[in-house]
Amino acid sequence: MNSYEHLLPPSWKAQINLWLAEDTPSFDYGGYVVGEAEREAFLFGKGKQTALLAGVPFFTEIFRQLECQVEWHIKEGETFQPVKHVATVRGKARQLLLGERVALNLLARCSGIATKSKQMKDLATAYGYKGIIAGTRKTTPGFRLVEKYGMIVGGIDPHRHDLSSMIMLKDNHIWSSGSITAAIQQARSVGGFSVLLDVEVGSEAEADEAIDAGADIVMLDNIEGDLLVSVARKLKEKWSGKRKFLFESSGNITEANLQERAINEIDILSTSAHIDFSLKIQVPK
Repeated sequence: MNSYEHLLPPSWKAQINLWLAEDTPSFDYGGYVVGEAEREAFLFGKGKQTALLAGVPFFTEIFRQLECQVEWHIKEGETFQPVKHVATVRGKARQLLLGERVALNLLARCSGIATKSKQMKDLATAYGYKGIIAGTRKTTPGFRLVEKYGMIVGGIDPHRHDLSSMIMLKDNHIWSSGSITAAIQQARSVGGFSVLLDVEVGSEAEADEAIDAGADIVMLDNIEGDLLVSVARKLKEKWSGKRKFLFESSGNITEANLQERAINEIDILSTSAHIDFSLKIQVPK
């Protein structure tokens, strides 16, 4: 039977040792107080809304490294209503408390991403959208694996994982290269046939150039409303039977405006929850 845990690379367990070391870099004063009596701890899913459980392998491995055992009462990917007895952890008191905050923080973050992902996908489906709901690369440094894992458990596409897994050409690349066409040609010369090429554009003319130059995915960045519909439909008609490409819409997609963005001329909707910043290379004057 398939398990989400089988997606994880061989190196993932080493990361947990680093998290534990970060949380207890020196003396464990609380552990001295509670000692090594055998104890049982209940994990409760709390909050005020229906949630989806994600992050089970990470939680379990944290306590395994502390010589504790975890018994799960619901499966990863299942939803639950709070307050729910989700799991039972057994082990020595000080070991349970050594893993408590690391494990809870991880499970809360991963389950939160999975829950939000499922909500967005379910809402898009209710609006009749048949394309792909995806995350973005706007993940927390050092925590990307967990956050991408949460997206997958939540039922959405995790998008590219790193700079090497797909070529994405944004405005900085294009300005530095001189044009969209030049940037695509340079990227193709080193990326080869096996790496997809996603190009960010800000207008119909830029999208048309990217398609003509051979982009696999054209990201219509911060194009919204009637203009988004118009650009997507016009270019799909123009290039029908001549070029294969996908349209991606990204930037400021929320549950509140999802219905107007969830048009089936757009193949991919990518979104994340964060305060937005950008870093722009300046064109020499």
